[in-house]
Amino acid sequence: MFKSRKPQKPIGLSFLLIAFTITLFIVLGGFVDSLELTGLAQTPPQATPSPSGRVKVSEIWKKVYQQLPDLPLENQYISQETGKVAAENTLIGRLIRYHIYVKDRQTQYRFDWKLTLADYLGVNEPMLVLAYPGREVLRENPLVGDQKAIQQLNREQRDVLVNTLVSLFNPNS
Repeated sequence: MFKSRKPQKPIGLSFLLIAFTITLFIVLGGFVDSLELTGLAQTPPQATPSPSGRVKVSEIWKKVYQQLPDLPLENQYISQETGKVAAENTLIGRLIRYHIYVKDRQTQYRFDWKLTLADYLGVNEPMLVLAYPGREVLRENPLVGDQKAIQQLNREQRDVLVNTLVSLFNPNS
C-alpha cells in the first residue's frame, strides 16, 4: 500500500561539495598559470626592431621597394585632403599596415606574412573594405586594386616579398 521512499541526500551537502570543487579549480588554476614553464608552447617575445619599440612603416616599405624595384607601387590614388596623387601611399605600405594594425599579426614570422598574402589572394580570411588602410585618406578605396596587384605576383615573387619583409623587420636575426 505504501510506496517505499528512497532516502534523499541532503541538498546542502551537495551544494557545499560543488562550491568546494569550483573553488579548488580556481585556486589551482591560478597557481598553475603562475608557474613559468620554459620552452613549452610559449609565445616568444615580439621583436622590437627600433630602440623605441615602434616600427616605422614608412621606412620599411621604402626599403622593400629598394630591394624589390619590380613590385607594383599602386600609388596612383588621389588624396582626399590635397586632391593630388598620394605617391607615398603605396601597395606595400598598405600591406604592412593591414598586417600590423588591422590583423594584429607578428612581423617576425614568415607564416604570418603568408597568411596576410593569403588574405589578399582570397584564400584565407575575407578582407573588409571598411577596415582597409588607405580608405580614410584616399578618394577611392585601394583594396580591390591591391588584391589584383598581389594576385599578379607569382609564387616566387610572393616568397621573395615575404623573406624581404621578415628580414627588414628582424635585422638582427
